[in-house]
Amino acid sequence: MKYFLDKMQSTAAVSAASLAVVISVAAPAASAQDARTQALEQQLRQLEMSLQAVRNELNQVKAESAREAQRLMQIEQKSTSIEKRQAADAQKIAKIEESGASFERTSDQKTHMVFFRGGYARSNDLRNGVSIQSGGIGGAGGQADRDAWYIGAGLDFNLTNDVWGLMPNTSVMSEVMFEYKEFGSKVASNALPPPGSGVNVSQFTLTAAPKIKFFEGSRFRPWIIPAGLGLHVISPPSESITVLIPGVMFGAGADYQIWKNFFVGIDGRYHLTSGRNDGIKIDGMTAGGYIGMGF
Repeated sequence: MKYFLDKMQSTAAVSAASLAVVISVAAPAASAQDARTQALEQQLRQLEMSLQAVRNELNQVKAESAREAQRLMQIEQKSTSIEKRQAADAQKIAKIEESGASFERTSDQKTHMVFFRGGYARSNDLRNGVSIQSGGIGGAGGQADRDAWYIGAGLDFNLTNDVWGLMPNTSVMSEVMFEYKEFGSKVASNALPPPGSGVNVSQFTLTAAPKIKFFEGSRFRPWIIPAGLGLHVISPPSESITVLIPGVMFGAGADYQIWKNFFVGIDGRYHLTSGRNDGIKIDGMTAGGYIGMGF
């Protein structure tokens, strides 16, 4: 029995010693494990902080991208608005060009023109002459009207299309024109005429003048003559047999291209002379229309 008890005590002592050895060995291992756990936890916290920083940066990038997209959208809207306004302006210009067809440019329009005129004329004074309204043999003659009709023709020769660089789309032409006016065909003479005869009271005019035409290249072209030279031949002549009277001509008008190089126009002109020539005054005006052909 004692032997058995001693053996149990020995076994217990050995077990106690073994447990002590195991505890002494396990304690440092547990401490090392705790240190590794703390290191891992610290690394996890750092990783979480890094991820949070990355998320913050991503949120900032997203916000900046949204603002940039909004700015781009605003720029695109402004660009679209500008394009719409440009399209609307282009439509307005097209409508203006269509509505202004009378001012449409034609590239095939010729620069020179020959024209034929006709219309109404009126003298400021009644006409006198060697064979009418005189006190010669046979007594006083008749009196012609102040009103007359006229026919004539002329030539426009283009010199420049921009007044030699001073005014764009404005032509300067050299006009040469003649016209015939008739105030009466059977005015009673102061001589002893045959039965049924009479005096033809007429006037021939030759002019040369600068003509300024506006809207060069357009269908509708108004023009003016600031001043030109006029030479008038009267019939019957004055009592001192004067037949040629010089003067100045002023004019204004407009023509329109109706088809290809054919034109129609209207004009008004006024003739002014220096004074009475042997009792005859021929100042007066003409008003009428003309047909022109460009070349």
